[in-house]
Amino acid sequence: MRINLVLMVFVLSFLTGHAQKKPNIVLLFADDISARELPIYGSTVWSPPEGGTTSNLKYKAETPVLDKIANDGCYIKTAWASTVCGPSRAMMMTGRYAHLHKWWHNKDKGKAPNGKGSWNLYDSSPHSIAHVAKAGGYATFWAGKTQMNIDGFPFDEGCFTPGEGSYNTPIPTTDFRLETRKINGKKKIFNADTNKPIHKKSYVQSGWYWKPHVQLMNYPKTEEKFVWWPNDEKSKKRFGLKTFGPDIELEFTFDFMERKAKEGKPFFIYHTSHLGHDAWDFLNPSTKGKWPGTPKINWDGKKYTRTTPKVTGDNGVYNDYGTITINGIHTHVNYLDYQVWQYLNKFKELGIENNTIFIFCADNGTSGYGKSSPVSQKGTHVPLIIYAPGMNLTKKGMQNALVNIADLVPTIAEFGGVTIPDSYEINGESLVPFLTTNKPNHREWVYGYHKETTIIRGDLVMKDGNDVWYDVSEYPKDLISFPKIKDWNMVSAAHRKERDVLKKVIPNFDLHATEHDAPKGGYGKVEKLQVN
Repeated sequence: MRINLVLMVFVLSFLTGHAQKKPNIVLLFADDISARELPIYGSTVWSPPEGGTTSNLKYKAETPVLDKIANDGCYIKTAWASTVCGPSRAMMMTGRYAHLHKWWHNKDKGKAPNGKGSWNLYDSSPHSIAHVAKAGGYATFWAGKTQMNIDGFPFDEGCFTPGEGSYNTPIPTTDFRLETRKINGKKKIFNADTNKPIHKKSYVQSGWYWKPHVQLMNYPKTEEKFVWWPNDEKSKKRFGLKTFGPDIELEFTFDFMERKAKEGKPFFIYHTSHLGHDAWDFLNPSTKGKWPGTPKINWDGKKYTRTTPKVTGDNGVYNDYGTITINGIHTHVNYLDYQVWQYLNKFKELGIENNTIFIFCADNGTSGYGKSSPVSQKGTHVPLIIYAPGMNLTKKGMQNALVNIADLVPTIAEFGGVTIPDSYEINGESLVPFLTTNKPNHREWVYGYHKETTIIRGDLVMKDGNDVWYDVSEYPKDLISFPKIKDWNMVSAAHRKERDVLKKVIPNFDLHATEHDAPKGGYGKVEKLQVN
């Protein structure tokens, strides 16, 4: 990677007038949210509470804040991830595809070089998003979902809501947990809150929404690296059934931001929110909906107000007194909009709104619709919004561009003045030239993967994980019903030419069968990141 003269001039002009030498960067990475769930993308359909597809306006999200920053900043029409959480988070954190990091699917990860266990991302890809930010001089904070071993990433601090499959043992702060127990030699999933087996489909999970599992890392007021929260008398008094995990994540994130702003130190926030992910509803265990409700919020056209939750009860029987929303992913998207509003207010309060880059995106398609689907772009099509009011971006509003979430590692590197060595393979491409110059396009193609299958598209054609080809020259109203190409003579020569280009790209990454696991010696010595 090389920073050209135009970009150097841009960065210098951006920094003029700011005591802090580099822009803060906040990356809010939501969970399991298709682009179609955000109204700004204009889809005629979205997901109902039980999953699937609906056009019922009752279940359509309302996102006035995200709409505004998408139009005042920019949003990408075709942003792609992988089809499911783990591989997408690997792509985001490494800027690489599965042929390198070996996370092909949640339950399909290549073995480490010693043949034992899966390969940690910070070992396979030592120039991760955290390493790049640290090299750029950023104070770093990770909030929310982890879904991986975190010890090897150089984040300064963290507030984690560990998530699905992370723990199967009790902790002292909460019993909102689904765990496996052996009954007559057979494993069954139990609700630890009711001490009874569950009778509908779900999975082992440490509750992250209501009465959540919360773990702090390197918090200044603690002596150990990792501690469960609440961890003192004050926090224990306010913790309980009314405690909502996403609120706690943001509380500790803001605490970190405030401290670093006072120190005059730029910060990088990696906020991997659980909002959007389905979960067991501990407050309403008999519900048919996939997404537990959130605290009620209201937008009056200028600001949000939030209803303080009130919850009483025990053992699976609870009363929320009308302070919590109905089930549904639309309520999660609405709450994300509220949290984005909180972020923007905090930037203003700290006087950093014109020196902060805010990025909103998601890791894969919605559960019950696109998550883990190799069909068309159901699993890969995600929202991506970039807002940087102090930057004078050359792109504004909807951008008919192709972007991959792997592009964010090199983008953050370039904004942070860090050069990734040419000898280190990275699959992402920095967005900085596209965002800050008159460059008309960003990429010629985007790529995703689902286990052993490959998914790729350009501006005209797409091949999904089932090797079905589509004409994607125009977006359908539902963002997914592209016409299948059954006769290549019925499409233009440009379509056929692009197909041939994509076919040549695929073999570079289609290595599940031949290079599934890490090479025995790893990738050898890696050149260091350079700071400009």
